[in-house]
Amino acid sequence: MEYAKDDLQRLVWGQAEQRAAQGDASYVRELGSQLSDRHAAAVEQVRNYERQLAHVVRVLAITPGRDSLVQLLQLLNEKRPTTTSSGVLPRFVASLLAEHRQVADLAATVFDRSTWDQLDELRACLFHELVLRGVDIDELLPLRFWRYELPGWHPLAWLPVHRRDFEADVDFPSRSIGGSAHGVPTGLPAEERVDPPTPRTSKRSTLRDIATKDVHETIVAAVKAGNWGDCEASVFILDEAITPDRIPALLPTLPMPCVDGLGPTDRFEIAVRPAAEIWRMLFATASMGGMYRGGVQGAYGRLWAWRSMAGLSGAPAGASAEEVERQASRSTWFHFEVDAEWFHNDIDADYGIATLSPDRRRIAVLSATDTD
Repeated sequence: MEYAKDDLQRLVWGQAEQRAAQGDASYVRELGSQLSDRHAAAVEQVRNYERQLAHVVRVLAITPGRDSLVQLLQLLNEKRPTTTSSGVLPRFVASLLAEHRQVADLAATVFDRSTWDQLDELRACLFHELVLRGVDIDELLPLRFWRYELPGWHPLAWLPVHRRDFEADVDFPSRSIGGSAHGVPTGLPAEERVDPPTPRTSKRSTLRDIATKDVHETIVAAVKAGNWGDCEASVFILDEAITPDRIPALLPTLPMPCVDGLGPTDRFEIAVRPAAEIWRMLFATASMGGMYRGGVQGAYGRLWAWRSMAGLSGAPAGASAEEVERQASRSTWFHFEVDAEWFHNDIDADYGIATLSPDRRRIAVLSATDTD
């Protein structure tokens, strides 16, 4: 028997315990069955509302004109949607606005805290979206003041307020009301190749991975943020300093999952890369995410790319952005691909990064795959 909503609620609280005590367990089970069906229907209805709300937010964010921008801010400020749908999160809305709106309009409207007092997270994300797109915050008064209004405990407060040189050539998604397109540039370049000759040695290195849990989590921060399929990190300390030209031959011999089973003639390709290209790859990984997963957008993508650069370059825990940049610029960076079982070698879904520290006695490795 199908009960009306109010009747079902009354029976659950008024008769379930009594009927069970009387031995009528099938009656109680039937109540549970109806509740389960209605719960599933309600969950699906919530998902429908979330999809519809995300579409409305996207339409307002992308549609040109000040009125659509004001209406969007009013909606977000008054209703403060609690949904976890990625299309309504402040970081996603900020990314859309930075892509489609005039900077002057955003500075004058979004950063007006006296009107929109509930949108600090949106402002924090939008600020760094604009920085990454080359906006000089010193030229716009609302942006210049915002850096002083963001609380020091906020994660994004750690980031530099001006775009650094190696952040200048990054990739952003292209989005419309109906869809989006993006990709992570992980292909190995033809220039600066330093592939070791084959056959390579089959002798394994005696070095041991000494990465602590904290260091491991720092190195893989960008890949984790992008919700890729799998990732690994390793750190090796050398007995003596070595020159960068010895890294290509050493890497395939290290005890790492990403090179397990690699034979002397299996493909191992590697190139020396500028820090800017490594940062670009890490940023795209975190900000745009994997093939079937959403990333964390520009502001938090910037944060987690910096975190991974810090871990790979060996910057000390708690280092400032300036210290990380200095350490990264003095390190030697490599990008590699391997025909080993750990990697699947799908297009734009696998890469390896290795870093030789400035003192040339520390090697850090990050391997990432978007095929799980």
